[in-house]
This record gives sequence, C-alpha cells and structure tokens, in this order.
Amino acid sequence: MANSAEPSSCLSFTSSSHLSNGSISHNIPSSTASEAAGLSLEVLSLSKLSSSLEQLLVDSTCDYSDAEIVVEGTAVGVHRCILAARSKFFHELFRSEKGSSDKEGKPKYVMTELLPFGKVGYEAFLIFLSYVYTGKLKPSPMEVSTCVDNVCAHDACRPAINFAVELMYASFIFQVPELISLFQRRLLNFVGKALVEDVIPILVVAFHCQSSQLVAQCVDRVARSDLDNICIEKELPHEVAENIRMIRLKSPPQDDENNVEAVDPLHEKRIRRIHKALDSDDVELVDLLLSESDITLDEANALHYAAAYCDPKVLSEILSLGLADVNLRNSRGYTVLHVGAMRKEPSVIVSLLTKGACASDLTLDGRSAVSICRRLTRPKDYHAKTEQGQEANKDRICVDVLEREMRRNPMAGDVSITSHTFADDLHMKLLYLENRVAFARLFFPTEAKLAMDIAHAQTTSEFAGLSASKGSSGNFREVDLNETPIMQSKRLRSRMEALMKTVEMGRRYFPHCSEVLDKFMDDDLPDLFYLERGTEDEQKIKRMRFMELKEDVHKAFSKDKAERSGLSSSSSSSSKKDGINSKLRKL
Repeated sequence: MANSAEPSSCLSFTSSSHLSNGSISHNIPSSTASEAAGLSLEVLSLSKLSSSLEQLLVDSTCDYSDAEIVVEGTAVGVHRCILAARSKFFHELFRSEKGSSDKEGKPKYVMTELLPFGKVGYEAFLIFLSYVYTGKLKPSPMEVSTCVDNVCAHDACRPAINFAVELMYASFIFQVPELISLFQRRLLNFVGKALVEDVIPILVVAFHCQSSQLVAQCVDRVARSDLDNICIEKELPHEVAENIRMIRLKSPPQDDENNVEAVDPLHEKRIRRIHKALDSDDVELVDLLLSESDITLDEANALHYAAAYCDPKVLSEILSLGLADVNLRNSRGYTVLHVGAMRKEPSVIVSLLTKGACASDLTLDGRSAVSICRRLTRPKDYHAKTEQGQEANKDRICVDVLEREMRRNPMAGDVSITSHTFADDLHMKLLYLENRVAFARLFFPTEAKLAMDIAHAQTTSEFAGLSASKGSSGNFREVDLNETPIMQSKRLRSRMEALMKTVEMGRRYFPHCSEVLDKFMDDDLPDLFYLERGTEDEQKIKRMRFMELKEDVHKAFSKDKAERSGLSSSSSSSSKKDGINSKLRKL
C-alpha cells in the first residue's frame, strides 16, 4: 500500500527506507548507530505486520472475519480482536455482545445504529478501517472526494469537505485520537478556502466532536460573512447559532454592506410568520398573512425560503400564486434557482424552470445553477447506473436538467463582478493553486512543465517563500492603478482557469505524483515550512516525515513513469529530486 497519505503521528508503521538512506547517515552520531539499527529493524517488522494485516481486508479468498458492519446497505467483514485492540469504542461494543446474528452466526452491526449523530459512508469507513488495521492512511477515493465540475481544483469543493467530515466523525465516535488530530487539520485547511455555506458542515462536525479550535475558526468565518441569519438558525445547533448572533451584534458582518439600515422588528416579525406558515405547508395562511400586512413574498424572500427548506409541493403552490419574482436575487446575489441547485432536488429545479427561472443567471462570483450543482455532485453519484425499476439518481437528473436548459438558452448574462467578498475568495483559491503548481515544479519539474504547457499557464508567481522564475508574469497581488475592478477580475479569472487546467492535466497524466501533492498541500505544508521550529521531538518528527515525503516523491514518479505510455521518460525529474532536501530547508 502506498504511504503517501499516512499521518506523521504514526511513525511506527512507516517505511524504514528513510533510516537507511545515505543522504542522512551523517546526521546520526556513531554513539547512536546501534540504536538506529534497532529502530530500523523494529520499523521493518512493523511494516511487514502492517502489510500482513492489510491482506485480511483486501484478500477476498481468505475471509477470517468474525463480525459484520453494514454500511449503506453493504456488509463489511471485520475482525473484532483487531478493532477492540485499536478502538475503545469497539472494545466496549463487542464486550456488550450487542448486535444481531446472520446465518453464519456472525454478529452484525448497522452503522447508522452506531452513530449518535452524523454520517459515515461506505468509502469513508473503508479508509478508517484500513488505518485501524495497517496504521497507514490511504488517499481519499476520487469518486467520493471530488466533484464533477471539470474546472474545479477539488481543494475545497463540497464532496471533498463532506468526505473529510465523515472521516472526522468516524475518528471521534470510534475513538482514534491520532486520526481526530489529522482530520481536524484538514478541516481547518478547508475553512479559509471554502464557500461560507460549505463551512456549515465543518462547523457542525467540529461542534459534535468538541473541537474548540475548529469551532472557533468556523464561527469567526461565518460571523464575518454575509450568510443570512435564517440559514444559520436552520442548519446549525442552537448554541452555535446564538454565539454567532451575539458576535454579529457586537461587530456586524464586514461583507454585509447592504444591510446598514436598522432592522424594523415588526417587519422582521411578519416575515418570520410567513416562513413559519411555509414550514407548516399552509399556503392558505401565507395568502392570509400577505393580505393582512404590507409584506410581499419578494420582501420575505419566500421563494428562496421554500426552495431551500420546504416540501416541493409547497414551492409549486407558492409559484402558482403568481405573486413573486422567480428570478429575484436575495441579499447574497443568489436567485431562487441558485438556491434550488444547492438543494439538489429535481422537482424543485423543474418547478422553477417551468415558471420561467433563468438558468443562465450567474452568482456574484460567476457561478451558474448548473455549475453550483456540478460542484456539489460526486462522480460516484453522477455516474451511478440505475437498474430498471429503481429510482433514478437525483444528482444526475439535476445536472442533466440544468444542462439541457442551458443548451436551450445558452445566452449567459455578463455580470460585472466587483464584490470584495468575491475578490478575497478568488485570491485564496489562486494562492492555493499557485502554491500547488509551484511545488509541482519543485518535486516533478518535467511533469509540471508539460502540464503547464498544455494549459498555457506559463509560470507561477512568487509564493510561500518560493522564488518565481525571472520571466514571471508578475504577482497577482500587485496593484495596477490603471486597472479597473472588472479588468482585474478578468485577469484573475484567466489566471485561475489556466492553473486549474494545469492541475487537471497533472491529475490526468500523472495521478500518483498528484496524490503526493494533494497530501502534501493538505497535511504537511505548514509543518514542513518550518523544520527547525518546535521542540526537539517535534523537529525530529518533521525531519522523519520529510524523508518519508522524499521517498513518496520517488515512488510516485516511478509509478507514473512505469504506467504511462507514449510520453518520453525524463531524467530531469529524477536528477533534481536530490535537491529537494536543501531547497525545502531554506524555506
């Protein structure tokens, strides 16, 4: 099993290659040579043990499992002695002897009955299970941790976040502390890059898993955003929502520039009544409330509310009243169709399109309803085959319906984007992409150059202490006083598209190298920047992880080189890898 994604906290299960590598032999004093040899033998033994235990999971011809855990309808064979030894949760569970038995007499447990909250899917449980058995963390499967948007970098799209959230739930509920720490860092990395609505599931898991640091980061991001109070109250625990409300009272959201007027309590109360009537599926009461006050459906954003939270039949009935603008934008610039796309309910989308919703309308950051839907959809769901007589896949239907509507009316509006919120979000995405491509050039120079040439990305700007080439096209953070906001937006968009295409090309033609980069960017980048900081033990762990990373780079390059055909192998990547150590130490 490749160890490109294993956490640095589990050193005893890692490869011993870094201990015998001549490049660091001079760092080991002769007085400790025997200790190093003993450690090398111990690590080698544990590595063999890890590989042997892995066979229990992957070898279907030898099923020695003595229990089953049913996840999303699929039974997963497990070995109670291993789970009980590695997890206090399973130790207590198996000791209590709960669970039904199948025909073979194996105890059977259902995942949904084991979880007091949250969700852990089949693929996430297999990743968790593999770590419990082997001490190595496999890379996240692309079919469940990426979206079907071709231009997405998959660094903070909803499927990537949801998969990490599931693994965080599993790590916390099944009580594996080292994994909790790892996935907390991953989720912290998402908070600054994700859309604010995609921070909500991170905040929910952080609250349930009692991660105060992660909660604080998410609360700060949401409180400073323009996310409306209704969404916060609907989707977050009351305690968290109240905390955000108090923060906003002390310091109003910086992004909410349009809400500078004082809120009329009576006006707000009447809007709340309309929303409660919608929650009760009582359209007649909604009509009565409208007639008794001067509030309109548009002022209450009733269509947005119904598209997000109500039964599709209620939305259809409200649309039939003919009293609301189906293409109205809310305070965040989202149309009703944008909100419907976020919900991914086909009947909602079809109802809106039937009543004249415009599929080509863009959000303030340039997304259409279909791009929103694609960014929320996993390849597993999109490409899932539907057997005759079974319910059709809703994710695929939503994307297909919106794509057909776009083909029918392809004229998209030209939106002038000057939002400060969008500019900040775009800068964060560009920062990630620039860093990722820059490290690709450092680790895999020839492969990165080929991917950049295909994408016409030229070179990278100067970031994270890495010096750009002298021919750099310039830092996107530099200000040109002659450049209008619209011109800047177009320039940054063009740059981001080129970098996204570079990453996409890398994933397509150099998948193993891309896996190493994904793991490095998610988990190791902050720590390895500062190898000499921290306690002596922390520095030792960082150096050992660095040597593992170097080995991962070599293995990934060798795999891609062996697998690809039609592309000439390059000696430059292998010749430059010996210089990675010295380059990273200078960062």
